[in-house]
Amino acid sequence: MDKPTTSPASPALGLSPRLLAQAPHRLMFFVGASNVLLAMLWWAAWLVSSRWPVFAMPQPQPYAGWLHAFVMQYQMLASFIFGFLLTVFPRWMGLVDFERWRYVPVGLGLFGGQLMTLLGAMGWSAGIVVGLLMTLGGWITALATLAPLLWKEKGTTWHARSCFAALVLGLLGLSAWVAFVLGAPPIWAFVSIKLGSFGLLLPIYVTVAHRMFPFFAGNAVPGYAPWRPLWLLGALWALALLHLALELTHAYAWLWIADVPLFLLTATLCLRWWPNGPKPGLLAVLFIGLGWLPVAFVLYSAQSIGYLLTGVYALGRAPAHALFVGFFGSVLVAMVTRVTQGHSGRALVMPKVAWYAFVAIQLVALMRIGAEFARDPMQWQAIAAVGWLVALLPWVARIGRIYLSPRTDGKPG
Repeated sequence: MDKPTTSPASPALGLSPRLLAQAPHRLMFFVGASNVLLAMLWWAAWLVSSRWPVFAMPQPQPYAGWLHAFVMQYQMLASFIFGFLLTVFPRWMGLVDFERWRYVPVGLGLFGGQLMTLLGAMGWSAGIVVGLLMTLGGWITALATLAPLLWKEKGTTWHARSCFAALVLGLLGLSAWVAFVLGAPPIWAFVSIKLGSFGLLLPIYVTVAHRMFPFFAGNAVPGYAPWRPLWLLGALWALALLHLALELTHAYAWLWIADVPLFLLTATLCLRWWPNGPKPGLLAVLFIGLGWLPVAFVLYSAQSIGYLLTGVYALGRAPAHALFVGFFGSVLVAMVTRVTQGHSGRALVMPKVAWYAFVAIQLVALMRIGAEFARDPMQWQAIAAVGWLVALLPWVARIGRIYLSPRTDGKPG
């Protein structure tokens, strides 16, 4: 075994906030980790206060449920997404990494924007608008940073273009929310939330999975043959946009036209991509998280077909939370853990605290889905929200400490 070496970048130097600016993923993942705890702390407190009036929480304007959806999509998850894309865009295209002045404003905009938004939800009336403007500034800065790479590269990186297209739709959704907050009819809030789900998050998550999951498996499992034809991305985009169009026109009885094919497509991905035989835990969790996608679209399909046949809109928000907590939440823990391990000079293994967070998120997802069928749905929604905090707090504490520490191998970044 090699003897440990010392260097100027040794972890013994301690924690330093200055290290956050050394790489996009450091800053943006730290912001995302902070945002997820703050967002869920507010939401859990609001649900608990609504179900058990042991303390008072104000009903914000916009309505708390809509605000929760906005914060999770456009501030919390967006922080992690921009951290990943600002890191990999130059590498996918063979270009130079971004300088810190290009990504630090993005982190400040998204962290400050969510913080101000939550202060607004707590009663500071100007906070909602201030937070929205900061968030919008962070988003526009990120897109202005990423866009030039699309025409600077020598070839065509379709995964980058797919992610950027989703970010543009996300900006449209963010703009719809701006219009709503400034006085437009509530339909603009509805448009914003649906664009965030099926125009922004689903295409980006599946695009990254399409590029990275088979690649990771090919590097870790002997004999694994990566399968990632580009038509898969095209089909996903077409079906996601069809689902979006049907939702925006309130054609709920016909959503199955998009959702049944989405179930078949995502089930095929799970079957074709799953690596047989022994596999490291850090790889297995990616594919377990992916397995929530066909589950979500089975629920979406059943909801739509049931509405077509009976006129009853059953299952409530169960399909959406299978997608958000099950798929987005599971893959978030798995992917952020992998990037954090690799980019901090650590071994590509699944630490115990990450296993705890991943398993706990599976339970939270089941709990939140089950809340739709419980006699006291609000009680179980509140418990599930608290479960987010219980699941992620130790994991966030660990990765936050890593982002504030030098790399263990002494390398920059």
